[in-house]
Amino acid sequence: MFSLFRRGADRLTPRQAHRQTGAGQAVLLDVRELPEWQAGHAPGALHLPLSRLAAGAALPRAAQGRPVVTICRSGNRSRTAAGLLAARGTEATDVVGGMTAWARAGLPVTGDGGTSGGDA
Repeated sequence: MFSLFRRGADRLTPRQAHRQTGAGQAVLLDVRELPEWQAGHAPGALHLPLSRLAAGAALPRAAQGRPVVTICRSGNRSRTAAGLLAARGTEATDVVGGMTAWARAGLPVTGDGGTSGGDA
């Protein structure tokens, strides 16, 4: 069976990521900083800022041993995070366009302001 979650996998569109994570096939990991996360994030996403991940922080327990889809504001940090995770042996890919594209696609966002978190 073909897996979207292998090293060097293509990046996912927001809708593909929503389907994969909504079906429980992967965990959505938001790698933005706390103010961005609080401004708005995908429901059910886990949070681990790229700065902590790059410093060696472990994945949240709910993501350990599972395929991971990373997301940030625009797709740059999440691509870096997916590379770091793949280097650690985690099946990881990321979302093209990040939360900005996620919100533009009309996918659900939750948070204090209900925004994509791009303005934080």
